[in-house]
Amino acid sequence: MIGRLVCERLKTYDVNVIAYDPFCSEAQAAEMGVTLVSLDTVFSESHVVSLHTPWLPETENMITGDLVARLRQNASLINTSRGAVVDEPALIEVLRQRPDLAAVLDVTHPEPPVPDSPLWTLDNVALLPHIAGSTDGETSRMGRCMVDELDLYLAGKPLVWEVDRERFKTMA
Repeated sequence: MIGRLVCERLKTYDVNVIAYDPFCSEAQAAEMGVTLVSLDTVFSESHVVSLHTPWLPETENMITGDLVARLRQNASLINTSRGAVVDEPALIEVLRQRPDLAAVLDVTHPEPPVPDSPLWTLDNVALLPHIAGSTDGETSRMGRCMVDELDLYLAGKPLVWEVDRERFKTMA
């Protein structure tokens, strides 16, 4: 959902959006003006990679050092999803070797980073206090969305934003 909202907001800019999303069909991607590609292609072709995936056993350490190392010269990695989806030691190693890259991390694993983590001192890392979703009226919107979903659940109606294991299996 968040990745799709980001795509919607990017429509007003002159950018080519590519995405890896196992939940998105080709038809849905075309409707959003997005080209679906492999995860490897996202990292090798993008100037900015923005992560919007949940933390599941299937996504833990999904973003490997090899993927980060494939980023273009002067590219940026933004993680506002969950810290555990990134192999943090591998990320740190790549960022040490590639000072041209930038990492903007609203989330880490653990959170906050341990006191002696290089993430605190690397010049190409911006650490944020996991508040990217708390700006403007976002917390009110998220609360309203949760209440609306609860109302649907209590009424025995289908949920709008439900993601369950069966749905994940069929779309992965």
